[in-house]
Amino acid sequence: MIDYSDSLDGICKEQLGGFFVGWRHPLTPTEHIRLLAGSSHFLLAMDQESGKVVGFITALSDGLLSAYIPLLEVLPPYQKQGICRELVRRMLVKLEGLGMVDLLCDPPLLPFYQCLGFQPATAASIRRPRPIDKQ
Repeated sequence: MIDYSDSLDGICKEQLGGFFVGWRHPLTPTEHIRLLAGSSHFLLAMDQESGKVVGFITALSDGLLSAYIPLLEVLPPYQKQGICRELVRRMLVKLEGLGMVDLLCDPPLLPFYQCLGFQPATAASIRRPRPIDKQ
């Protein structure tokens, strides 16, 4: 069974392993906690049995007009179980009063987001290699 939470209370880095699959410079669990804490909004999906975080979504928002969803990830063994859909659904409830909720995705993922109400749009981005954090 999966529980959903918007709190880091009781979350430790050992619960956050295995994310950022395929990233050139994956975040460490310690960096992952910092990323979640620095987001305007986040949600975690947790396996009740193991206590492990198995998915997450983040949003950055001005709190008035717009939000951007930069990250949504579910660990490979937990994919295809509706967890991504539920994370997005719950995040959209959190962002309900905002006029714009944007995200970027690879073309194969567009149908998934369209089923959740997102519409295709033209976008532009700059992607840079992540600098090594010396903290």
